[in-house]
Amino acid sequence: MKVILLKYNAGNIQSVSYALERLGVDFEITDDVETIQAADKVIFPGVGEASTTMAYLKNNKLDQVIRDLKQPVLGICLGMQLMCKHSEENDTPCLGIFDEGVRKFKASTEFKVPHMGWNNLTLTDSWPEKPLENNSVYFVHSYYVPVNQFTTAVSDYIVPFSAAMKKDNFYAVQFHPEKSAQAGEQILKSFLEV
Repeated sequence: MKVILLKYNAGNIQSVSYALERLGVDFEITDDVETIQAADKVIFPGVGEASTTMAYLKNNKLDQVIRDLKQPVLGICLGMQLMCKHSEENDTPCLGIFDEGVRKFKASTEFKVPHMGWNNLTLTDSWPEKPLENNSVYFVHSYYVPVNQFTTAVSDYIVPFSAAMKKDNFYAVQFHPEKSAQAGEQILKSFLEV
């Protein structure tokens, strides 16, 4: 199985690499279009800012490549948000795979933004696979995707939001499976076995 970790100006490629190594998965980090298109699985990681990352994807012709992929694709954190139609982060048009908008959490005296830490998942669909050994996963984000028709897991911070989504061959998680211990490992395995 040929697994590709999409190389772009995102910040968590190294931690996703370590997680894949722990699982014994052979993978390649690349932004080469032909290599991405020939992969069996593509992982689209992300820690960063929406507009500069979308500009990078467009400048390197990766935006259309990602949209056109037919193999399973997993978006993580910013990767998930960029799979949506639009982000409130610097008013950024995104890839439009999911016809949803990304919103910013409203901070308050009770709730700080960014949302950082462990939160429980409520699984609502068949992916991630039920049951998880532990349904607590690790989040770091200031923006979220509201619950929608593609939501497969929900978490709650200020408002209920999409913790995981799926549409056709596109899978996405707002949390960081690479930092989510047993549950994260199980979710990565679940994607790699699709």
